[in-house]
Amino acid sequence: MDLLNNDNLKKAKKKSSSFTILSNDSTDGHGGYGAGVINLDNVTPLFIDIEEKEAFVDMGALHARSAVEKRVKFIADEEAVPKEGLKRYWLVWVTIDTKDKKPYYSGVAACYMTVNKQAKRGYKSMPEHVNHMDKSLKGKLVVSQMDDSSRQVLKAFLKNHNEEMWNHSSQELHDALESSENVNN
Repeated sequence: MDLLNNDNLKKAKKKSSSFTILSNDSTDGHGGYGAGVINLDNVTPLFIDIEEKEAFVDMGALHARSAVEKRVKFIADEEAVPKEGLKRYWLVWVTIDTKDKKPYYSGVAACYMTVNKQAKRGYKSMPEHVNHMDKSLKGKLVVSQMDDSSRQVLKAFLKNHNEEMWNHSSQELHDALESSENVNN
């Protein structure tokens, strides 16, 4: 690009309005450039296969590029996704924080989605996924909409992944994964 050309100079100076996610604290507490950037270092996307009753982590879900989501066009109408070959999932955003110098599960928020790989179609509510990730990052618990079986799979995964973190987590989380009451929404 010829920066001496005024037209090119004007184009080069235009600022993009892109959204940036950084993995480390770029501000170091100074509050200047980069303040307000979302740090996703402590959040993990966990999928629960509802029919298979199994849980697995896929970090690609942070950018909607998980194995479950690849090569699938998501639509907002659940009924428009063909039923034959349909799989149902919970995508659970799990955030880890520390208190008393010990890690614990601070935020857990689940989002429902369906995927039909054969039809290359799926259902998910993008606003719900974004809002629930935000709630998890803020230490909220959103699991009451999950079926009891999936909540038990989630509980077993969190406990088996790191029992010390599970034990250090709030009683509110333990209760939320036992009952169907909506907690801390």
